[in-house]
Amino acid sequence: MSSNEIVFDKSFALPPGQVEEVAPGVRRLLCDNPSPFTWKGTVSYILGRGNVAIVDPGPDDPRHVAALLDAVRGETVTHILITHTHRDHSPAAAAVKAATGAPIFAEGPHRPSRPINVGEAPRLDASADTDFRPDHVLADGDTLTAGGFSVETVTTPGHTANHVAFALRGTGILLSGDHVMAWATSVVAPPDGAMSDYMESLRKLARRGEALYLPGHGGAVRDAQNFVVQYIRHREGREASILGRLRKGAADIPTLVRAIYIGLDPRLVGAAGLSVLAHLEDMAARGVVVTEGTPSVTGTYRLAD
Repeated sequence: MSSNEIVFDKSFALPPGQVEEVAPGVRRLLCDNPSPFTWKGTVSYILGRGNVAIVDPGPDDPRHVAALLDAVRGETVTHILITHTHRDHSPAAAAVKAATGAPIFAEGPHRPSRPINVGEAPRLDASADTDFRPDHVLADGDTLTAGGFSVETVTTPGHTANHVAFALRGTGILLSGDHVMAWATSVVAPPDGAMSDYMESLRKLARRGEALYLPGHGGAVRDAQNFVVQYIRHREGREASILGRLRKGAADIPTLVRAIYIGLDPRLVGAAGLSVLAHLEDMAARGVVVTEGTPSVTGTYRLAD
């Protein structure tokens, strides 16, 4: 195995709608919304017993909302926590709030990671929840007492501009949203996401001590610090592959995708192109590559002189 390959863990057998305690005081529930981007579906978390917090209640899916509410029947929901505002994570917050009265906490409304260029629009299945508005805005380091845990907000922009993780202080557990997942790498797709932000957020997590990550899709990330290092090396390897192809001459993004992503699921070609664009935007900002005008999915790129 090369140094930039990630050892993924796809051993996730939780059936949709079934509540499972994944760590002491932490339950999880899978939404039945599988796709190439969500894998088996969105995972919602319930923190605590009695007085509880719900993390990422998921998409606008009445069946999943009903399952969540049934899971906390007889308990009091005190907080609804949102890692980020993609349509597979945040829209159900409104229904859970209507049923429980619990306030919603997030970093803020959805916003792009950089100014929108002419002709750009959301291109991915899990696109923006533009209707979302939190009741309380969270900043890096903010701490809540929720579900019996001291929950620290850890801002992790990159997948989206408003992405956060939630650290359960004193437990070694981090709810990592879509920033780090055991089954696959996270999609970083401009203008929603930004590779420079994403890499800095990975390095930020690498400096922390949590050993177990509970992500928004798939199973737990164990030995999380080593796994984050694998994530970083993988992205550095992807950049090296782009540079390697550009040393052979100028290329557009479809050419780069064909050269770099061997055996790619055809449904993910568009996402791969946006991921390459994210790398190219970052590399152009650092003066490593150049293109005519603003970096875009239709541009042609070459190494800087």
